[in-house]
Amino acid sequence: VRGEITEVSEAKEVITRYGTTAKVATATLKDDSGSVKLILWNEDIDKVSPGSLVEINNGYTVAFRGVLQLNIGRFGKLMVLNEE
Repeated sequence: VRGEITEVSEAKEVITRYGTTAKVATATLKDDSGSVKLILWNEDIDKVSPGSLVEINNGYTVAFRGVLQLNIGRFGKLMVLNEE
């Protein structure tokens, strides 16, 4: 999936189901077909900002509270295409 980041929420700390602490933020990823919420974890949060063009490889989607979300997951990869 390729698209542009249009928004990034403030990161917040959460306790994962494994009992560890992690940072999580939600971004909006937009392309010609529409937009989807992109879930960002830890170091991926600082890689993007509004206007970033990104490519997600090996991600997956889930419906959380009725909203479709794109997750990078453990085996996925986020690449920023327009690094400054």
